[in-house]
Amino acid sequence: MTKIIALAGKGGTGKTTTSALLLKYLTSRNMTPILAVDADANANLNELLDLDVGVTLGQIRKELKGDIPSGMSRDQFMEMKIHQSLIEDSGFDLMVMGQPDGPGCYCAANQYLAMTMDKLAENYKYIIVDNEAGMEHLSRMNLRSIDYLLIVSDPSARGIMTARRIADITGPLQLEVKHQYLLVNRAPDPITPALQEKIDEAVAEADLNLAGIISSSDDLINQELSGKSYLQLGEDSTVIKQAFAVFDTIFAQ
Repeated sequence: MTKIIALAGKGGTGKTTTSALLLKYLTSRNMTPILAVDADANANLNELLDLDVGVTLGQIRKELKGDIPSGMSRDQFMEMKIHQSLIEDSGFDLMVMGQPDGPGCYCAANQYLAMTMDKLAENYKYIIVDNEAGMEHLSRMNLRSIDYLLIVSDPSARGIMTARRIADITGPLQLEVKHQYLLVNRAPDPITPALQEKIDEAVAEADLNLAGIISSSDDLINQELSGKSYLQLGEDSTVIKQAFAVFDTIFAQ
């Protein structure tokens, strides 16, 4: 069975960085094949993986509003285009949602997308969804059952508060979440007593488990500045060791 891993949190907490580190973890552990979905309108997961983007799903949905090649239904056309949009790499494929649709109704296009995702999901062991601040892409892709919801926060009171709110709204959004975790990213080392108190409150008062804490890392900054893939970071790097320890905690469940 395909397992869905979704990342959420307020903007700027490092969801995309965490997605890249998670992808490195899964490929290093041979937990493949994987589909990584960049569902942020400001797509940049490909940059952290040093991959070029061709066609986005936003562009495909716009094409669906035009003429379809003769002899093809719209769902066949959507399925063909989605397969063409996949960026293939060793152990995983990357799909980029792209910019918002803009004016006009895309209900039918989103329905075709959901149907195609149902078929596509069968080809992967894991699907990682790097969400923007909202979580509406999960419903658009018909991913309402989530095995692991990883809520990422920065080391701030507002970030922790937002994480708690996200944990509370999964029910009203009719999302079935089997496991949900708080991950505090870019934290000082050691963390301050005030930050630890906020973390403890969030875990105690919301339906959350603490996955762990990842410190601020010069290795990640230098890797991004150099334009090199996060997948090339050595496992002896402190941030990789911390991230892998966090993910070991999650997947031990």
